[in-house]
Amino acid sequence: MKTVKESIDLHNLPQHVAVIMDGNGRWAKGKGAARIFGHRNAVEAVRHVTEGCGELGIKYLTLYAFSTENWGRPKEEVEGLMELLVNTIKNELDSLHKNNVRLRTIGDVSHLPTACQNNLAYAMDSTKNNTGLTVLLALSYSGRWEIIEAVKQLAREVKQGQIAPEEINEQLFSRYLETAGVPDPELLIRTSGEMRVSNFLLWQIAYTEIYITPTLWPDFRKEDLYEAIVSYQKRERRFGKVLTPTA
Repeated sequence: MKTVKESIDLHNLPQHVAVIMDGNGRWAKGKGAARIFGHRNAVEAVRHVTEGCGELGIKYLTLYAFSTENWGRPKEEVEGLMELLVNTIKNELDSLHKNNVRLRTIGDVSHLPTACQNNLAYAMDSTKNNTGLTVLLALSYSGRWEIIEAVKQLAREVKQGQIAPEEINEQLFSRYLETAGVPDPELLIRTSGEMRVSNFLLWQIAYTEIYITPTLWPDFRKEDLYEAIVSYQKRERRFGKVLTPTA
């Protein structure tokens, strides 16, 4: 009998998988611990999904690590998250190189503490020549913020006469997004059973297949990733069209 991984069609993989990593707080609460305990244990899930995507040959993985709305959480939790981010980047850098992973960020990282910005900049520069999986960390990110920033830049260039309004189309607009040059995700995974997209990649997920799992993020492992991909491969992607049956 085939394992879930063996059931995956390696010729029909999504190029880009995005993940809303949800459930850390509930996982910690279930163990009678503070929310930051859930965030600390979530690092193992990040390791599993990153290694799993890399081993399968998936090209891009975007992880929703910290939204602009998350700044409204209790100060103690936010500070703990920022400290965890700094330490995780330091501790995982050797692993990123070992697995040929390139690190990028999307979002307004200028709002992050200086230590976070410095560690991220170092990690991105250090891994920029790696040729395997590209991991995009969405930090201080929201889909609406991204779209507004793109509109502002386009408006400036139209005002300066660099672009005519008639030239603006989907392809041009996409070049002004944080994910410029990266294909839209074919698969979006959300953990913890919540049925919403939470202001994540709003432009990019127009035709993305969504997979919801009740698994809380700290418990997410490679096997969960494989199950999501098998589910994706069973779906018919029509992009709003009616597919003509083959003879």
